[in-house]
This record gives sequence, structure tokens and C-alpha cells, in this order.
Amino acid sequence: MFVTSAFAQESAPAVEGGHAGTEGDTHSETGVPAEGHGVFPPFDPATFPSQLLWLAITFGLFYLFLKKVVMPRVGGIIDVRNDRITQDLDHAARLKGEADAAVAAYEQELAEAKTKANAIGQQASDAAKAEAEAARKKVEAALDEKLGEAETRISSIKANAMKEVGTIAEDTTSAIVEALVGGKASKAEIAAAVKSVAR
Repeated sequence: MFVTSAFAQESAPAVEGGHAGTEGDTHSETGVPAEGHGVFPPFDPATFPSQLLWLAITFGLFYLFLKKVVMPRVGGIIDVRNDRITQDLDHAARLKGEADAAVAAYEQELAEAKTKANAIGQQASDAAKAEAEAARKKVEAALDEKLGEAETRISSIKANAMKEVGTIAEDTTSAIVEALVGGKASKAEIAAAVKSVAR
């Protein structure tokens, strides 16, 4: 620290001729003792008790400040954060439970849908088989009916053909007998002869 010359002169003790003495006097420019006889106060054993007293007071005040002001605020912040973390964890657990329940419900609905689809497919398959069977029976019945009609027609055609064959055979037999024998045979005899051969 710089000291003005006026302040140094006021603080210096008066000596003859207005000059400062050489021993124990301060320098007129800086106010520092001319010779280094003094000890730095914090290292001076004479000031230790007062230093220890002020250290204890300062430490006690600092401790009280920490205990009454800082620690409650830090503890409050920690409690708030713990509460927030707990709430977040509870919320996350609740959301996880809801998600698990939604997944379980989805899987159950999916299984039910698959079961219903299988049942519908089976019903459709059974219905298609039943329709195909009914159509097959209808076709078979129609074919049987047509076959019966065809057999009846064939029988009637065969019967007509056989009548005509009989008539043709009788006429042919009559012509053959006339050509071979030269005489005429009666129609009854020719018909009996043709019937006996046809059997």
C-alpha cells in the first residue's frame, strides 16, 4: 500500500531538525519500519490465542450456516428429487403394467380371432362339402332318371325292333319256303316256326 508523504510525516514521531531517526522509525515514503525487527502477525505467537478464538467463532458460525441454511436446502432438493424419481418410477411401472395388459389383451383377441377364423373356415368347408354332395346326388339322380328313361326307350325300341324283326323274319321265311318248296305255308305255321327259333 502506498502512503503519501504528508501522511508519513504526520505518523512519524518528531525529532530534531525534522528528520526521522535511523532506529525504530518508519521510512518517510512507505511507512514501513526502516529495519525488519517486527514479525508477521499471523506467525506471531502472541496473537495465537486471539486467532484461535476467531477461528473457533468463524468455524462455529460457518457450521451453523451450513446446518441451518445450506443443509436443509440441499436436503429439501434431495427429497424433492427422490420424490420425483419415485413418482417417475411408479408412473413407469404403471405404464408398463398397462402395456403388458394391452399386449395380453391383444394376444387373447388374436387367439380368439384365429379360433373364429378356423371355425368359419371349417364351417365354410363343411358347407361346401355338403353343397357338393347335394349337387352330386342331384346329378346322380338326374343321371339315374335319364338312364332309366334311356333304358325304357331302348327296351321299347328293342321291343319294336323285335316285332319288326319277327314280321321281317316271317315275311322272309314265307319267301324262302315259297322259293324252296314252291308251296305256301300258313302264316300261323311261319309265326310259330319264327317264335320257336327266336326263343
